[in-house]
Amino acid sequence: MKPIRSFAHAVALASLMSTASFAAHAADVPLGSAALESHITTRVLAVDAANYQVTVEGPDKSQVPIQLTDEAKALHNLKVGDKVDINVTRSVAYTLDTDVNGDRGVSTKSAITRADKNNPNPGGEAFRQVKVTSKITHIDLKKHEVTLLPPEGKVKVVKVEDPDLQARMKNLKVGQTVDAIYTEVLDIKTSR
Repeated sequence: MKPIRSFAHAVALASLMSTASFAAHAADVPLGSAALESHITTRVLAVDAANYQVTVEGPDKSQVPIQLTDEAKALHNLKVGDKVDINVTRSVAYTLDTDVNGDRGVSTKSAITRADKNNPNPGGEAFRQVKVTSKITHIDLKKHEVTLLPPEGKVKVVKVEDPDLQARMKNLKVGQTVDAIYTEVLDIKTSR
């Protein structure tokens, strides 16, 4: 399980460290980051390979059906009673673009890695990363608030709580953009 766990942590860390790589290539300044990891262990209650559906045990012993796609190539190896370990790592990183008049927008990346030939049990890793770029439209130094215009167009006022960031607010300019980079890594491993 260590190689898969390492992959999950590597992607989450890459998300958090992406602010540093942006700073080397553009005028981006890291503002902050956070990460959260969850782990669930359950077992397989039923496998319907023809319909790509697996039922696992829920936290209250209930049955939780999971609909898979036809990309679940190793589903025939999954058996009732198999143990399923699911790790989810979520992270968010924020960067400030010091150039003025950047574009707002949303971009996404995703990838899937499946179990390899040395592990016949179904499982794998997937990650999804969404970057939302919002434009600064107003700065209130007295209230420690920054007004952002996200891509969907509804203005959002953000209260800056961190004293270090409050001190740096005087360097902000209307027209700069802030990137929120959200990364989620899903790691599933099965065993008997």
